[in-house]
Amino acid sequence: MQPNSHTLSSEVSFDHLYIFGAGGSGRELAWLAQERYGRGVGLTFVVDKSDFLTSPVNGIEVKLFSDLVPRDEARFVVALGDPVDRERVVTMFLDAGYQPANLVHSRVEMSPLVSIGKGTIICANTVLTCNVAIGNYVQINVACTVSHDVVIDDYSTLSPGVNVAGNVCIGRRVFVGINACFINGSAQEPLIIG
Repeated sequence: MQPNSHTLSSEVSFDHLYIFGAGGSGRELAWLAQERYGRGVGLTFVVDKSDFLTSPVNGIEVKLFSDLVPRDEARFVVALGDPVDRERVVTMFLDAGYQPANLVHSRVEMSPLVSIGKGTIICANTVLTCNVAIGNYVQINVACTVSHDVVIDDYSTLSPGVNVAGNVCIGRRVFVGINACFINGSAQEPLIIG
């Protein structure tokens, strides 16, 4: 994965967003979606087990995945921090014909030299500098910093307050805990995580 000009591969208009997971992360993503796209965007929390079926949550309907009907103008995001669980749910949505959305908060600072894959979530007060490549279905939580020449591979999670210095490669399905800090590698020898 190579950094290139700033791209949001799933930055398309949609009228409805399915958020898988109605817990804390799901509620935060509902707020992020309303901040980013306005209160007019329709939201539905989605779960895959009736044990989690409670409705509404913060005024938003909760539905079983099996009860959803695909809509052309609907997109999905997955509010699960665990990368393995997130990959399982993403596969479930994609196999059923749904398309992902990117959610990037308006208070994210990033250079035009950041590439972002599909289905990626980047929360408020995060800073991404230059030549950063972010894979598919990555979650970057609130107040993270990601410095130059960093690669974050598919399905990885940065918890709140993570700081990543330059020349670091975070592998596929890596979970980074709250307030973790990674020192820099070098162009010749990047620091590899996972």
